[in-house]
Amino acid sequence: MKIAFKLFATLTDYLPPNRKGNVLSLDVDEGTTVQDMIDRYNVPERLAHLVLVNGVFVAPSQRATHVLRESDELAIWPPVAGG
Repeated sequence: MKIAFKLFATLTDYLPPNRKGNVLSLDVDEGTTVQDMIDRYNVPERLAHLVLVNGVFVAPSQRATHVLRESDELAIWPPVAGG
């Protein structure tokens, strides 16, 4: 099934170099979870701060059980600091 996987800010470094911008269109297996994608791209847990699927927040405690569906968009942001 196809999903869109987006990493923002400093997390884009975890995407392969052949990407277009900060998004990958991927074929993934049925049953793939949010945590599977975080692990597959070696995104450190401490840097996967804000995780959204189709614009809806996925809490850290739900990432291992939240199964992705056809056409889902998984977006991940690192912690942000400002001043």
